[in-house]
Amino acid sequence: MLLTIIQGIFNKKSDTALNELVWKAKTGDEKIMNELLIAFTPFMKKTASFVCDRFIDESDEEFSIAMVGFHEAVLIYDPEEKASLTTFAHLIMKRRLIDHIRKEAVRNANVLLSIDDDGDAKTFEYAFDKSSIFTFSEERQAAERREEMAEYSRLLAEFGLSFRELAAVSPKHADSRKRAFQIAQIIAETPEFYEHLMENKRLPIKQLEHIVEVSRKTIERHRKYIIAVTLLLNHNFTYLKEYVKGELI
Repeated sequence: MLLTIIQGIFNKKSDTALNELVWKAKTGDEKIMNELLIAFTPFMKKTASFVCDRFIDESDEEFSIAMVGFHEAVLIYDPEEKASLTTFAHLIMKRRLIDHIRKEAVRNANVLLSIDDDGDAKTFEYAFDKSSIFTFSEERQAAERREEMAEYSRLLAEFGLSFRELAAVSPKHADSRKRAFQIAQIIAETPEFYEHLMENKRLPIKQLEHIVEVSRKTIERHRKYIIAVTLLLNHNFTYLKEYVKGELI
């Protein structure tokens, strides 16, 4: 049963079933927790590889750190929040991995190996400039932002959209932008609406007319913006989503 549910998670068909499993794991069902850890192992390895910028296998320490992060995410995840479990877990795992990278950088830098005149190896400690650790973190985050932007751009291109075009069609008035954003949230959180969008590359306007308090003409006028926001919400863009956090309801 668990395998069937997990296979359906990534096409948005089993959110309720997954939340039930998460709840059981949160309340002490170790068997369910272990099965979740096994089922999400590929996701953990992918996240660790992305953060560490190299292939991570189950034998690597970084994978263990990612698994601890995923375990933590399951325990504190709230299904009532707008973020999906994978988005939330990605953030927790990334934080743990970056902390590990920083600690390793400090440890390795504090003890240097030098060779004396006799050819003997000796170690010595020196005051490591901690600012370089923060520089490394900032560079890593900048690289991740660039990667998210590139991936988002590729995704938009599948719908014939671009960043330049979005800047031109973005609603100018705050109320219009808020309504368009809310419609995008409805699509992102309704499996059949989102599937319609991804399969047909068009908004499910007919269905939306029955549940939103705006006209068909308004939906069509903001079509490109609504599509762009929907894609942003339903993909693992941790940094990009920070820019729209205030718009979420």
